[in-house]
Amino acid sequence: MLERHEIETFLTLAEEMHFGRAAERLRVTTGRISRVIKKLERRVGAALFERTSRVVRITPIGRQLADDLAPLVAQMDSALNRAVDAGRGVTGQLRVAFLGEYLAPVLLNAVKLFTARHPDCEVDVREAQLYNSRANLLDGSVDILVAAYPFDGMARGPALMVERRVLAVAATHPLAGRESVSLEVLADHPVVQYPEVTSAEFKRDRTPEHTPSGRPVPKGPRGNTFSEMLSLVAFGRGVLPVGEQTERYHPRPDIVYVPIHDAPPIERGPVWLESNTTARVREFVRAATDANTPAPVARA
Repeated sequence: MLERHEIETFLTLAEEMHFGRAAERLRVTTGRISRVIKKLERRVGAALFERTSRVVRITPIGRQLADDLAPLVAQMDSALNRAVDAGRGVTGQLRVAFLGEYLAPVLLNAVKLFTARHPDCEVDVREAQLYNSRANLLDGSVDILVAAYPFDGMARGPALMVERRVLAVAATHPLAGRESVSLEVLADHPVVQYPEVTSAEFKRDRTPEHTPSGRPVPKGPRGNTFSEMLSLVAFGRGVLPVGEQTERYHPRPDIVYVPIHDAPPIERGPVWLESNTTARVREFVRAATDANTPAPVARA
């Protein structure tokens, strides 16, 4: 009989097709991923993945196994959540966190409406940090995180905030005097990087490896916190694409925020662990959506 962690490891690698990204999502080592897959392959008696130094491909047998297991796992999670919901209802405690000060008002609106609808459910609110936001969802210390999309490996609700992207540059940077810039300028300047533990899909979206035309984007230094990343920008160590609310909540005389005229907007909203989709979570997402209708983004 397969254990839950074996199934989760196999399905995650089948989605990512990359040992490093799978390990990052599951917060384990690549060696751990490799050992679990080899154990499954011995049990099956055939290769589930083809591996080279550059590429990971799933075999036909592996694809069939993934297609068979995925709906079973979803059904098990749903059955368990329905049982929990039936026993508890919308009571108890809901632990909600937000990532970024600009999301505090959005979360406040959601909590007010949710509490009015479900007075028997206590809502615990806290602020998450870049280094622990994902870990808090995985270990169950947070039920819902209100953060920027994309947040890979998690369920997500509707966007509660939509904002334009801008480029943070040092006040003395050559781009500081521009009215707007294109995403193509990222190929000409180092881009400050997010902490290693940050969601892989988020980093690919916010600090891409290539511009839309395919030009490589040079990587700048990595920051441990958002404030540290902005300081690296101010020191002239690199540039950083961010949301326009950053200028309001992080105004600095040594940084200029230049609109990026050809970038898609940034969306922010609730994310949570799929296996933790309880009645409390569903009702909070519904209340958050009802309480916050994002205004459309005006194009520059």
